Amino acid sequence: MKTFKKYYYIPAPPEEVYLALTKAQSIQLWTGADVEFTEEAGSEFSFWDGDISGKNLEFEYGKKIVQQWYFGEENEPSIVTIKLHEDKKGTSLEFVQTNIPEADYDDFTSGLNEHYLGGLLDFFEE
Repeated sequence: MKTFKKYYYIPAPPEEVYLALTKAQSIQLWTGADVEFTEEAGSEFSFWDGDISGKNLEFEYGKKIVQQWYFGEENEPSIVTIKLHEDKKGTSLEFVQTNIPEADYDDFTSGLNEHYLGGLLDFFEE
């Protein structure tokens, strides 16, 4: 199992980035797909018809989102922690994901960069 950690710079205030990550309507705009999402601890979510699905664990407005992402039943829970730090020009987003199965790591993280985090960055740069 591997951990992925990366920082992304987003030219918008943390509150705006937080809303883009927690409001179904906004998520739909930057993923370009149907989404099921409720900003509520314990609720389950799904992006891209279930390509990414999991459970919301914790929300701290404008600062932090903690989720469990599912990788099939037999795997350890994969925990995603997104922290938003105010930066002089916007937001520094810290993305950490634990327990990514080794076999899926390269494909998964390139998809993550391209579609999930890439989509979010494009959304704020347009």
